[in-house]
Amino acid sequence: MRWVYNALDREKIIHLGEQLNISEILAGLLLRVGVEAAPEAKDFLYPRLAHLGDPFLLTGLKKVAQRISEAIDANESIVVFGDYDVDGVTSTTLLVDALRQFGNHPRFVVPRRLKEGYGLSKEAITRALAEGAPTLFIALDCGTNSVDEIAHIRSRGTEVIVIDHHRSKEKIPEDCLMVNPHVYEDAEEIRHFCTVGLVFKVIHGLLKLRREMGDSRAFEIKIKDYLDLVAMGTVADMVPLVAENRVFASHGLKILPGTKRPGLRSLMHVSGIRRGDEMRPVDVSFKLGPRINASGRLSDAALSVELLLSDDAETCSKIARELDGFNCERQEIERKMTVSALEQVGERDEEKAGLVLYGDDWHPGVVGILASRLSRKYNCPCIVLGREEDLAKGSGRSANGINLVEVLAECGDLLESWGGHPMAVGVSLKTSNVAALQERFAIAVEKACEAGMEESTIEIAQWLELNQIKNELMNELDLIHPFGQSNEEPVFASKSVQLASAPIVFKEHHFRFHLKSKQGRSFAGVAWKMADSIPPFGELIDVAYKLSWNRYNGRKTIQLELVSWKLAE
Repeated sequence: MRWVYNALDREKIIHLGEQLNISEILAGLLLRVGVEAAPEAKDFLYPRLAHLGDPFLLTGLKKVAQRISEAIDANESIVVFGDYDVDGVTSTTLLVDALRQFGNHPRFVVPRRLKEGYGLSKEAITRALAEGAPTLFIALDCGTNSVDEIAHIRSRGTEVIVIDHHRSKEKIPEDCLMVNPHVYEDAEEIRHFCTVGLVFKVIHGLLKLRREMGDSRAFEIKIKDYLDLVAMGTVADMVPLVAENRVFASHGLKILPGTKRPGLRSLMHVSGIRRGDEMRPVDVSFKLGPRINASGRLSDAALSVELLLSDDAETCSKIARELDGFNCERQEIERKMTVSALEQVGERDEEKAGLVLYGDDWHPGVVGILASRLSRKYNCPCIVLGREEDLAKGSGRSANGINLVEVLAECGDLLESWGGHPMAVGVSLKTSNVAALQERFAIAVEKACEAGMEESTIEIAQWLELNQIKNELMNELDLIHPFGQSNEEPVFASKSVQLASAPIVFKEHHFRFHLKSKQGRSFAGVAWKMADSIPPFGELIDVAYKLSWNRYNGRKTIQLELVSWKLAE
């Protein structure tokens, strides 16, 4: 793996540091994420709710808010239909909860992944309308590419609203109201929203309308109280944490530790998060998110919505334990699939620019996780497929910025259905077409790369002397949290350092270590899943690492998280 360090303009660093009275290290990190002017830097370092923009700047949002407001006044029957991932679950929870505050009690439906597939499938719609056609049907995190399905819903006399952030492949549904900043090519910073962010903006618009009408209930609702849900969906969906998304994530992660939702408190408890603990994006990505996703992957994601909406402590505790059990089951399934997938990759006699892997017995609810793991491991786009009757269904994850939507457009004649984001897609095709897709996908990825896949690299944000790592630096780093897309966690590096003692392996895959500085200070560190690559004790090495606080028993100490190492030159 190649280390890359691109030096910044020294004068710009000094100028920005002096303007903001911050260290040159922090000034450099701001410049690396494209923040150069002092006013912009202040907004970035101190995101405020006042920075949230007018919701009506989103194309179609005012009409959507007006239509929902009419439904509230007439107490119309509403079905809220949301996707089964964290974004869909939090979107559904947010909208249903807000409507309940206005006295409307909508039914909510989440597709059952194993039986009904993704989004507005025929089977899911049939179940959603089984109790009778509602007056209004609101599709969340799906629907943009469901032309025929929405026409079918409309034929039942039901009006349709779509709130979604997926890109359109060809044409969009007619005769429905839609909020989708990609379809209408809204301003770039608006196009960063995931669906729960869009639902938040719709509720914001609805509150403005209802307050203008003098509805006392609209004044009682504090929209910031929904930011715990918005932060979860925004972080889990891996959208860029810039502009308003940064406000969502920053404030939402601060609200989460003290959330008023009994369901979220129960979920945090089974996830090993203590009430009041500081929350980071990794807590959503690796603790809360997987448990919510596990219900959709292995059972019914409606359980997760029920958990987040419930006020009953006993019910919340029961559902949270169920989700935790599903997550353990998912982990074991994933482990077995990973072994099988690695065997498939090992059997290939040539390196491919893109991978398509297929297993007859692979669980369709876990293929997306495996695709993410393999795309990172092999630094290339990867599609992982399981079998459902005569169809191969699965998910794809990208690497190196390759747009999977464009890549799959080159393979469209082989597919039954597909869609998603540039970095993540869902795919369905006949099992007889898998071999052809493997060849065509690799060719399409090569074409997208033009010169082929680039060597995997680590971007070094700043070279440091170990002695520069102090509490003052850590406090400054806290200002650029939360990290995520478009604000990646910085990787620092130090040259010619030594281990203070031999590393200690734990849980077979990880190891702990201590580095010593030239001044004699010792720095504790951990290396995740690197036990097969332990640096030599007694030799000079260069290390690349991330910096974090290690919190234990009410104390916090500085911890290095090893990313890579090499022998010093």
